Parts: sequence; C-alpha cells; structure tokens
Amino acid sequence: MNQHKHALSPLSNPLLQLSLSMFIFGTIGIFVRHIPFPSSVIALARGGIGMLFLLLVVLVSRKKISKTDIRRNLIPLCLSGFFLGFNWILLFEAYRYTTVATATLCYYLAPVIVILVSPVILKEKLTAKKLICVAVALLGMVFVSGILETGLPTVGESKGILFGIAAAAFYASVVLCNKHIHDISSYDMTIMQLGIATVVLLPYTLLTESIGDLQFTAGALGMLLFVAIVHTGVAYALYFSSMQGLSSHTIAIFSYVDPIVAIILSAILLHEPMGIFGVIGAVLILGSTLISGLPDKNETA
Repeated sequence: MNQHKHALSPLSNPLLQLSLSMFIFGTIGIFVRHIPFPSSVIALARGGIGMLFLLLVVLVSRKKISKTDIRRNLIPLCLSGFFLGFNWILLFEAYRYTTVATATLCYYLAPVIVILVSPVILKEKLTAKKLICVAVALLGMVFVSGILETGLPTVGESKGILFGIAAAAFYASVVLCNKHIHDISSYDMTIMQLGIATVVLLPYTLLTESIGDLQFTAGALGMLLFVAIVHTGVAYALYFSSMQGLSSHTIAIFSYVDPIVAIILSAILLHEPMGIFGVIGAVLILGSTLISGLPDKNETA
C-alpha cells in the first residue's frame, strides 16, 4: 500500500501537474494536424468525450455536482460553452492553413482582446502598462505574419492567421463570460461548458458535414480519442488538481509552457522552423501578454 502511494507521489506535486497539463495542451496542434476529420468533428468529439471523462473523475473521486451552483450561473455557462466549442473549430482550422507555431501565437492574442474590451464590458481601467503590452503584442503579430521578412503572406497563410485571431476572439469571449461565473467548482463549470459545447456543435456538425462519407480508420479514431481523452479530460483534471496548491501568479506564468511546447514541437516534428522575425514576434507576443497578466506592485501589497 505504501509503495503504491509512493509511486503516485510525483503526480501529486501541483507544479508537476500544472507543467504536465500545459505540456499536453501544447501538443494538441501536432495531433490535430494528423486527424483526417473536419475541425467540427474533432471539436465535437473533444467536447463530448472530454465531458464524460471529467464526469467519471467526479464520480470516482466522490465529488458532488452542485445543481444549485450551476442553475445560478446558467446563462454565462451556456454562453461560454457556445464560444468554447466554436473557438476550437476556428483554432483547428488555423492549424490546417498555417504553421502550428503561427496559429498558437495568433491564439495567444486572446489576452490582448480581453484588455481592449474590458473597459466597455467589465468597466475595468485601461492602464498605461496594459496599453503598452497591447502595442507590443500587436507589433509581435506583425513579425509573426512574415510581412517584414517575405512580404504579404499567401492566401492560405492569411486564412490561417485570420482563423487563429478569430479563435482568440472567441476564447476571449470565454474568458469574459467566466468573469461572470461565481461560486462554482472548476469541475462543475468545465463539465457544463463542455456539455453545452457538445450540444451546440452536434447539430452544427450534422448540418455542415457528411458524416457518412468520413473514413473512420483505426488510426484516425485512435488519435481522435487521444485528443478527446488526454488533451481534454486528463489535461483539465491535472490543471484543476494543480490549482489547489499554487498561486494564481505561478499558474499564469506556467501557462506559457503551452505555446513554447507548441513552437518547439512544430519545428522538430512538423519541420516548421521559425525564422528570426518569427522568434522576435513570439517573444514580443508571449512576453507582453505574460506581463499584462501579472499584478502591479500595489495590487500585491
């Protein structure tokens, strides 16, 4: 019994759990690239199977789902679930048209979008620090787009960039909706969001895709299940477990393991190396969004 506990002890470390969850999130683009299904089908499977996995985690750990908490937050939960589902479709489309690194960096403009709309939606003050971070991130996007290096991007590359930015806008909407969700466990919130995403994506997928024409080979189904179970269920379970033992500042900093992993693996496994301008852009985007998310000294005092 003691040996069993000792064997599991490394994964009980919150920092390791967080790092592992971010590493898993960072590899999703590699897998999506090799799944021969439409983006909506992948997103639908991710939402439905991921939700079932988290429900299983809740049952096994004997946690209770609070219907009262869900009912109280139902409207923002439904809205965030809607945005979450379509955010995945847009991100997966971005992976198909541009490099995984570029799509990921476009996606990480979500905090910039949140900063720009927060004064209107959340009545938050737009500080000089946030404005500078927005400007630096947008400058980084110019570097990532390749305009300074090779001129205007191709039609396909432009589509990928636009899909990535659209995905960032939808994810920013998820973040803004989440700010109106209160007094509910992370598991309850995510299970509901994944459930709503599944309910919304099911009719959309059936109406827009010819499911009967898809070739469900063992390899394709295996990768689809891997994305749904590991990249959604397992990754979220690790992420939520880590949150109980770490500060919000640590979580914010380590969340940048995700794009760094995506950039490195896309270069190694997909042979999509970034030029010097791309690297500069990545540093500008990730650095500015990280700094914008960290509290000021007077906020931590």
